[in-house]
Amino acid sequence: MRIKDFYDEHKNFSFRTLSEYYLSPGIRCKFDLLKDNINTKRKFLCGIDLGSSGNSILSFLDNIKHKSFFDIASLPLTQYTDGKTWHPMCGDLVKLPYREETFDFVSVLDVLEHIRDDKLAVSEISRILKKNGIAVITVPHRMKYYTTQDIIIGHYRRYEISQIINSFNKFNLINLKTFGVYGRLMMIADIQSTNPKKIEQNLINLRNKYESNIVFRKFWNVIVNILSKFMKLDAKYNSTNRIRNIGLIFIKK
Repeated sequence: MRIKDFYDEHKNFSFRTLSEYYLSPGIRCKFDLLKDNINTKRKFLCGIDLGSSGNSILSFLDNIKHKSFFDIASLPLTQYTDGKTWHPMCGDLVKLPYREETFDFVSVLDVLEHIRDDKLAVSEISRILKKNGIAVITVPHRMKYYTTQDIIIGHYRRYEISQIINSFNKFNLINLKTFGVYGRLMMIADIQSTNPKKIEQNLINLRNKYESNIVFRKFWNVIVNILSKFMKLDAKYNSTNRIRNIGLIFIKK
């Protein structure tokens, strides 16, 4: 199976929508932590989310004028229909169809671990990023936490903090900030490995119910709000060794 086919057919990725922020405590936690750590006072002309799926962080950032959404899967890109300032494109991250120094903001959230040649991916991120531009990265943390669930969702690896910082430094990307995104509570994601097809279908059913049932939507909003706050505390106060997912912000020098 081609890599593109894997992600087109993997419902956990291809069926995501912009409502994921309201549906998933994990997405809410991650996006809120990113917004807390990104300098929202700085204005960006052109931003791109590489591996955006259908629920990009760019949708929740107001300080970026033109927003590009790039993914290897076609279906998720149908979310981005604003032709004036939103620009979706399907392709391979290691062969980006953009000129050098096109963007002053790049986000790559839980993507590098899906790419076999991640060094080539980092070189492409650096190539399209302007000098003094910002790259926001999240990756799964620590190979000792690598499980069957990682294999099911297409992870080649998990990362040590020093490993990814050194990899980015080689391409003139200097680390400004590192922070936890998911703590020990994210262990619950390993449940999916017991019956991935059933879990995927349950998520689709949840999404459909949320979008069609107003009463359930209000109830679920309360649940997600509470759980995401617990997850943020878990990420903030757990020791680095126990963090399951890390966020890093780089600047290009």
